[in-house]
Amino acid sequence: MSSESQQHCVIVGAGHAAAQLCASLIQSDWDGKLTVVGDEPHAPYHRPPLSKTQLNPADNPELQWIRPAAFYTDNNIELLTGHRVTEIDRNAKTLTLDGPDTQSLSYDTLVLATGSTHRKLPIPGVDHPRVSTLQTAAQAEAVRNQVPNAKSVVIIGAGFIGLEAASSLSKLGLNVTVLEFADRVLSRVTSPPVSAFFESLHKNNGIDLRTSAQATAIEEQDGKLTVHTKAGDTFPADFVLMGVGAAPNDQLAAAADLPTDNGIHVNEFNQTADASIYAVGDCANQHHPLYDTRMRLESVQNANDQAKTAAAAIAGQPKAHTALPWFWSDQYDVKFQIVGISTGYDQCIVRGTPEPGQPFSAWYFKDKQLIAVDAINDPRAYAVAGKIIPMQGKPNQALVADASSELKAILQSAKES
Repeated sequence: MSSESQQHCVIVGAGHAAAQLCASLIQSDWDGKLTVVGDEPHAPYHRPPLSKTQLNPADNPELQWIRPAAFYTDNNIELLTGHRVTEIDRNAKTLTLDGPDTQSLSYDTLVLATGSTHRKLPIPGVDHPRVSTLQTAAQAEAVRNQVPNAKSVVIIGAGFIGLEAASSLSKLGLNVTVLEFADRVLSRVTSPPVSAFFESLHKNNGIDLRTSAQATAIEEQDGKLTVHTKAGDTFPADFVLMGVGAAPNDQLAAAADLPTDNGIHVNEFNQTADASIYAVGDCANQHHPLYDTRMRLESVQNANDQAKTAAAAIAGQPKAHTALPWFWSDQYDVKFQIVGISTGYDQCIVRGTPEPGQPFSAWYFKDKQLIAVDAINDPRAYAVAGKIIPMQGKPNQALVADASSELKAILQSAKES
């Protein structure tokens, strides 16, 4: 195919989804031109280490590239780093780019992999240079540079990012305070028994963890930051991190009159209302057939899976997206794995004992059907649940509750349900 007749696929966003989309299109023998536009000055890199190893100055950490530089050059993939797309002209099929030079870029197929933006609370002092989120390599580097001269840090938010950062920074010898607005940690993603385990885990590792604590202001005095709460408490810090959720980067799509609501609406092939535009990853809102509801997921796994779905459709081999959601988090010596979505569960059975050093799992049911499992240092439970949930199985709950029962017996009971 000549360069004049080649289809041009432009990917906006240079994260996990973009890297996977390029790889999947190449593997499919799709014969077109690929351009990746990213607003950071880097090729796609792994994001999970930003709240873990990237915070340790002693490690002199380097970014972990998702694909080596040769992958892009060998496959003639154009990387436009340090550029931001400011407008989509759907009629002309062009993008306006703002970067080192303002330019226009044409496309035949457009993929929006714009991700999400970590929120900051709308409180006084939030824009102080020593108040940060942990979303980009530059932010992780800024935090890492403060660690050697810091003694204390306040982390606002006890979700995955906040608790992972607490684990990482406490290991580096900092005094860590975590303030969580809700009455328990990880309240959006797990059940009270699992929340209680992680609260104990962090407190036992020296974290000053406060729930039902609403941060209301951050102020600087004599070079020290102080976080104020609604209850009138104050917490000193050399720097402050925020992990209070994320909002989808769907503004570009909305400005182009594409349907958005908590993300860019896509069909089962990750295609938007415009047949030539797709959306994948954190910015995409898609109906999941297993849970029969629309959802927007923030995870590396989902970004990769949706990228594969979009690539197959672009390559003329459409296959509906049905991948089962899964997530993970590393905190201290605990591996926390989640498979499925527990939202709307009506029963939770804890299998095993939620104690330090002991593997256990929480099994979530809705109308006796297994919809999700949280596995704490229990990869076998995680693996078995990953087989049961897609079959919409109803495993024997007495077997689930009996930690001495074999997991293969639970799987068999689900097959027979």
